[in-house]
Amino acid sequence: MALHHPELAERVREQRRLLPDLYGSIEFDSTPHRFTTDPEVKSDLPAWIADRDSVLADERVVELIRTTTMLGDVVADPYAALAKQYGAKGLIDMLRKACRSGVDSVPDAPDELRAFIASMEATPDWVDVELVEEGARQLRIGAAFLSPYITRGAFLATFINTYAALPMALTGALTGRRASRRVNETANFFAVTTLPGALGRYGEGFQAAAMVRLMHSMVRCNALTSPEGWDPEVYGVPVPQVDQMPAGLFNMYLAAVLAKSAGRDEFSSRERAMLEFSRYRCFLLGLPEELLPTTASEIIEVFHARAATLRRGFDDATCGELVRSTMGADLRQGNSLLDQLSETVERSWSRAFFLGICGGDLKRAEAMSVQFGPVDAACVAATAPFVLGRFVAMVIAAEQPALRRLADDYTTRAVKQRLAEYGNADYTTDATAYPRRPTRSTT
Repeated sequence: MALHHPELAERVREQRRLLPDLYGSIEFDSTPHRFTTDPEVKSDLPAWIADRDSVLADERVVELIRTTTMLGDVVADPYAALAKQYGAKGLIDMLRKACRSGVDSVPDAPDELRAFIASMEATPDWVDVELVEEGARQLRIGAAFLSPYITRGAFLATFINTYAALPMALTGALTGRRASRRVNETANFFAVTTLPGALGRYGEGFQAAAMVRLMHSMVRCNALTSPEGWDPEVYGVPVPQVDQMPAGLFNMYLAAVLAKSAGRDEFSSRERAMLEFSRYRCFLLGLPEELLPTTASEIIEVFHARAATLRRGFDDATCGELVRSTMGADLRQGNSLLDQLSETVERSWSRAFFLGICGGDLKRAEAMSVQFGPVDAACVAATAPFVLGRFVAMVIAAEQPALRRLADDYTTRAVKQRLAEYGNADYTTDATAYPRRPTRSTT
């Protein structure tokens, strides 16, 4: 029985009642193999990041991570399960129409769609809409001038653990030509949500969040109903909420680390606005409030607890292939000399970012199929004054009353230009195109 998060544990058990055909065989009270607190078993928390024993000593946060390892999406999953009746395209079309024109505009809208939309419309009391917009203004700068150079590298970080990466491997969405589409869709999502008013009820970001949730739920449903079978005793629930938290709050984890290094636990007004935006965006994506802390210490705590309880595992057939396919993908649509140069610069920055995630360990990064060489170092050094200089200059300009409006207009145009480069995001998954399941690794 959950001692610290009983309501969250009940939500986990509710999945069996809502979708017995999907979740009926899963023992939610058991602990999957991927989750471990055994001090003799290696986890994904590097010793240079934090002391694992200290992290595991906090029973409350350990329970939180274990519980959300078994949590899918209690409102989007039932809607995704209607694919047998409506088809994937039918579900997508109805969801888009409901987002753009309201659920009542959908003829004979199923109850599952109404519940899905209603859950996203139920804005929590803690959300400060004005602060969300201010956070979007701040994060637009990074989306316009920094994210295009590091998104691929950040994407790679989600593939360094077999247990967390397997759902993506099952879809085949990150192999071959589809790899570039998924990377660009991810970049598109994080960029479009920062546009002015995007997270409003009828904004582009609201719809994008709904589409991402549906895509995750369809992957979840397809994995659990796969003829080859998903092994919940090993992997828990496919695409669990605990695995979505790092992507949604990674920017705030970095901000939290910097704040703590400066002796602060409370965020500055600028950081607080970015946190409000990030937490609300995570809410729209279906994450429970328990995974959305409000202080620097708490954010660091949940990140470290997830890593400390995630069994280490890097299966080259799964993780290595995802990394290689993603690094080899051409993200730009054109073939001009400028496109090729931009691709080269972006790859070097992504390798540098990934190397940072590896703590600067060149051998570890290389073992995971990311080679950061002298050419990459020279490329990053040569372009850093432009990339970082422009980003910092825009951050400063955005804080000057006389320049704020001009700076934000320029940044907004830059984000829209980035969106055009990324291309239209479909946020779909096709179960008929899934490859055969790779060999599972439980070591």
